[in-house]
Amino acid sequence: MDYPDPLSDEYILLLEELQKQKKELTDSIRYASYIQQAMLPPLDLFMRLLPESVVFFKPRELVSGDFYWIGKYRKKIIVAAVDCTGHGVPGGLMSVMGISFLNEIVGRGEVTSAASLLNQLRERVMKALHQTGRWDEQKDGMDIALCIIDADHHIMHFAGANNPAYVIRNQELIEIPGDKMPIGVHMVTERSFTNHTLDILENDKVYIFTDGFIDQFGGEKGKKFKNTRFRELMSNMAEIPFAEQYQVLDCKLAEWKRDLPQIDDILIVGFSPYVACQSKLLKVI
Repeated sequence: MDYPDPLSDEYILLLEELQKQKKELTDSIRYASYIQQAMLPPLDLFMRLLPESVVFFKPRELVSGDFYWIGKYRKKIIVAAVDCTGHGVPGGLMSVMGISFLNEIVGRGEVTSAASLLNQLRERVMKALHQTGRWDEQKDGMDIALCIIDADHHIMHFAGANNPAYVIRNQELIEIPGDKMPIGVHMVTERSFTNHTLDILENDKVYIFTDGFIDQFGGEKGKKFKNTRFRELMSNMAEIPFAEQYQVLDCKLAEWKRDLPQIDDILIVGFSPYVACQSKLLKVI
């Protein structure tokens, strides 16, 4: 194949055209990230509903397939960490759909349990993507960990699609498992998600997350961080105030991945459900 002479007018025009197209594409993606950021719950609302909390959010690209969500219905706080299929623009499109559906479900007051909420979310996602279970369909969907803090009864409901929740209680890490199925079509007939309920104790700390940190390559041998290290990190981090935890996670991620690229979106949400029950916003019905 003959290539243009780097000094020719043809080459310069071609280079200018490529640079123009790249700028237009980057500008479009950057604007898409502004829209996605605008749809995410404001962090000040997050901190008002969950005064003792941390949101560690590190998209791999300008737009993210991971997203956090928080909402309130009467004296219940709903908080979720969600991982959509893909990252970048495709994941971002899925995240916008997920945010919209969660807003709709909670806005209508359809909040009876964490499992019920996930069942409703799955129905909406499958309908929107026209998923019927055919073998040749795209298996797009979401993994999610979702908690409902019920201040009236001082309990927390949890349901997960492929993702668990960690509860740190009396220096012990308790893993609440999610169901091994996504929000979306599954290889087996969809069944109801499992609703886990636990009493809220004063010093409990809860963490929900996506798999980005766990799957990140790094260390001396360039291997994945993996679950064992992550559980140890969460247990140790729970001993320090939430205000300091973002910096701990940021430093640990940088120390681990070194010069290796970030391979996925990263999201970790931690909070004190006991302190959340005292939120002044819950006094308004």
